Amino acid sequence: MINKDRILSLFFELVKIDSPSLKEKGMADCLYEMMKDRGYEVNRDNAGDNCGGNTGNVFVRIPATGSGDPIAFSAHMDCVQPCLGVEPVIDGDVVRSAGDTVLGSDDKAGIAVMIEAITHIEEESILHPDIYLMFSICEESGMYGAKYMDSSLLPAKNVLVLDSGGHVGSLVVEAPAKARIEMTFTGKSAHAGIVPEDGISAIQIAAEAVSNMSLLRIDKNTTANLGHIEGGTVTNIVADRTVLTAEARSTLDESLSTQLQHMERCCSDAVQKVGGEYEFKYDISYPALHVAADSPLLCKVEECCKKIGLESSRVATGGGSDGNVLYGKGYSVLTLGIGMSKVHTIDEFIKIKSLTDCTRLVAETMKS
Repeated sequence: MINKDRILSLFFELVKIDSPSLKEKGMADCLYEMMKDRGYEVNRDNAGDNCGGNTGNVFVRIPATGSGDPIAFSAHMDCVQPCLGVEPVIDGDVVRSAGDTVLGSDDKAGIAVMIEAITHIEEESILHPDIYLMFSICEESGMYGAKYMDSSLLPAKNVLVLDSGGHVGSLVVEAPAKARIEMTFTGKSAHAGIVPEDGISAIQIAAEAVSNMSLLRIDKNTTANLGHIEGGTVTNIVADRTVLTAEARSTLDESLSTQLQHMERCCSDAVQKVGGEYEFKYDISYPALHVAADSPLLCKVEECCKKIGLESSRVATGGGSDGNVLYGKGYSVLTLGIGMSKVHTIDEFIKIKSLTDCTRLVAETMKS
């Protein structure tokens, strides 16, 4: 049976290991040695070398004891700041942080669930196919672990990603693509008190562009947001350069393209009105994820929910995960809700029951 005390002990151990993005080596070393000590085949790739990290992704293979197609499970090792010196505490029926840090259930709860599920499967001598575990780096900073992974170390084509909020049994069937955007406006400097008419304010160009942009919720599929603006120096000089960073997301490629065209057109129109120049650059951080209604993996997990008495629901999310990147690499992917709440804040928590329920579900999906 699932051991509540054991999974809590493991979860506490994991969240106490500092692992901000790009600095997950302590976490990776811990998991590598833990899995090696169990006699599993463990590998680490060089993904960190491609993004400035201090370690790579950790991959584990648990050999089959039964029949069936291989199945893989993925969770990321990094946490958002503030995540140094986490002190987890039990508060009634939940676990939260005792201090001014996140808890780190995003995504160390997913890791703890995977390991406890394997432990349960082996203790009960339950037959299973080849099982692969992927502990990834740098998900929070751009999913670089998944982007630069050594795919040969994850040969299973069906992957369950344990990295979503929502109740245990919520299954993410749709998630948006994301574009990272940088808009640079170039004006002309001049003395703001003596000859301001000789200058062109880059800040004014940017303001004109932004004032005409459709932002935040565009439609049910599409969002856009300005995240940062930087420009100018002192008040007596007309600013000659301003840079805005932004993002746009959509589950529909056509809608994302339309939004990007709209935002660039606002930049162009601003230059036409105010003067100066602009540069509009973007790249697609990750593709949209769409799980087919008749996906065998989706149907399998829904059936597993029924078997253990969990209510399942198909949901869409506005956020991305390693699942988007894996989907773009050709894997059949499904992201599971694991019950983490208020993630990316110091009020983050997870119910103890969510940990045990999710472990029951993952263990059920591991069976032959």
